[in-house]
Amino acid sequence: MEIPNQLQPIDQGWLDYLSQYITDNKKSVMEKVLAQRTRFITVVLEDIFKPHNASAVLRTCDCFGIQDVHVIEKMNAYKVNPFVTRGASQWIDLHKYYNKEGSAVQDCFTTLKASGYKIYGTSPLPGSISIHDLEPDEKIALVFGNEHEGISEEVRENVDGLVHIPMHGFTESFNISVAASISLYELMKKVGKYDHPGFYLTEEEKQLLRMKWYPSVVKRADLHEKAYLKGKKR
Repeated sequence: MEIPNQLQPIDQGWLDYLSQYITDNKKSVMEKVLAQRTRFITVVLEDIFKPHNASAVLRTCDCFGIQDVHVIEKMNAYKVNPFVTRGASQWIDLHKYYNKEGSAVQDCFTTLKASGYKIYGTSPLPGSISIHDLEPDEKIALVFGNEHEGISEEVRENVDGLVHIPMHGFTESFNISVAASISLYELMKKVGKYDHPGFYLTEEEKQLLRMKWYPSVVKRADLHEKAYLKGKKR
């Protein structure tokens, strides 16, 4: 299930209503995950050719507690592969950018920069720094290009820097999902020492996610919603 960019308003009554249909164990797991969720680091996928690779990245992001994934669509539209994500797409926010007449890259980067991100493209080109040397001392967005050409020239010209994973074999690159896993592991391993006050989600952000997550785990939530709204009108 793709998460829309426009978040729903918070309705505590609706959450309380749904809560009675969710086991304590499941609510406990969701609260544990919410407590570790972050938007301090995010991932951007540019024009991914093979949908299963992008879906694998979504799964990786969920595992690392990354809440947002941004997908730039040019020649290739992305559709979630549920067999690969293993349900991960249900829990993250997926933001898509497509601009037939303009630039989806610029649309995405404008959004990210407005939110305070420093954007790094993944590339082995000269001038690129090792992922081991990238310090998460501020909000970071990592851009991964498609399987054939990597990040585009437009991306390279508009990022704040380039970063790569050091290679020691004949092959020049990792699979995108593997590269994302290694990169996120390195950043998440180091980010703790900075003790960023805004690293984890705010309570309002958690509430907005509960508004999405609760209905996704309750059977026939659509019928429950009708019953809830009908009860409110009485």
